[in-house]
Amino acid sequence: MTTAQQHRTAARLGAAQGVLGADQVREFIREQLDAVDADGRSVCVLVPDGTRTCPLPLLLGAVHAALHGRVSRLTTLIALGTHQPMSDAAIARHLGFEEGALEATYPGMTVLNHEWWRPETFADLGTIPAARLAELSGGRLGLDVPVKLNKAVVEHDIALVVGPVLPHEVVGISGGNKYFFPGVAGQDIIDVSHWVGALITSAEIIGTTAVTPVRALINEGAALVPTEKLSFCVVGEAGSRNLHSISFGDTITAWADAAEVCAATHVHHLDAPVRRVISLVPEMYDDIWTGAKGFYKLEPVVADGGEVILYAPHITQISTSHPEILEIGYHCRDYFVKQWDRFQHIHWGTLAHSTHLRGAGTYDAETGEERLRVKVTLATRIPEEVCRAANLGYLDPDSLDLAAEQAAGSFVVPDAGEVLFRLR
Repeated sequence: MTTAQQHRTAARLGAAQGVLGADQVREFIREQLDAVDADGRSVCVLVPDGTRTCPLPLLLGAVHAALHGRVSRLTTLIALGTHQPMSDAAIARHLGFEEGALEATYPGMTVLNHEWWRPETFADLGTIPAARLAELSGGRLGLDVPVKLNKAVVEHDIALVVGPVLPHEVVGISGGNKYFFPGVAGQDIIDVSHWVGALITSAEIIGTTAVTPVRALINEGAALVPTEKLSFCVVGEAGSRNLHSISFGDTITAWADAAEVCAATHVHHLDAPVRRVISLVPEMYDDIWTGAKGFYKLEPVVADGGEVILYAPHITQISTSHPEILEIGYHCRDYFVKQWDRFQHIHWGTLAHSTHLRGAGTYDAETGEERLRVKVTLATRIPEEVCRAANLGYLDPDSLDLAAEQAAGSFVVPDAGEVLFRLR
């Protein structure tokens, strides 16, 4: 990492109040990239997949306009993590071009899905030693962590992250270096980072603007990336594709700047806990693996013994890419920690997802009794027997009268999954 990268100060347009115009955003992106030493160099742009809300065609269009003709090569890499790969049609909609006509909208640009299921996708960047992991994780874990990253990143001179910053169940606030790890990372560091977050628990870590142990771990991995790392971190207006702000700098300072805005816009506070939540899961989440965000963002405000109903009639599967979740079902953290010999062979990222959706609870290893703080119910097209087998409740979505629920005092949350709710 160069001295310039270490000390680059974030520039920001916008604030928690108000929204930006498209021309303002384009001008800001142009000004920032004009000042970057990009001439004759190659640039890999990392962008989110379809499970994140932002005006990506506007942002990517402005980046392309500022770099096309200056750079030797321009590649856009979709940071899937381990989500389902995006189809050609979905990518075209997501990035803002007609399917089959990438060149007409973004001349000279290549677009890649992060093919996390293919070992040849990755470059080996080295290892985070066990002692260092123990230090970063506050003593929670201590093992050597191989650091692998999509080789497209290291085969370019500059990696430019472009995407939203949101409350996140694993890292605290998403964005920045998270686009590398887990966005385009190998399984080992994904598993370890997610399990560290699960050991802390989603309810404790989510929405934290400080450098959490998980953020510290992914920053450690990012320090091994030889490419210059820059970022446009945006904070959107909840429920729309308007932007409150856009921050630019290296992937650490731009993230930190945007995280403060995110905490002011995407963390809403209630005066008292609620008993029953109807979380309206938007269609950008096409399975429970991603749609579970409708639970993560509400768990902190649910009363003991309360219930969160994930209302998503469009969802038909628990997970399109991780069928192993059906093997273990959904349980609290201690269910796995106190039966580690039984579950340690499962990908830790899968175990983490399980605990995130099931929330807080306890497990008594002697009696085999699991006590869960809140009830989680799926109102989807997933069959009842599948829900029950996964240790989740079931409700026929056609039986749910949202107006009546709201009148009866249920907390109905539209577009659930991006705004975090906490108690004052």
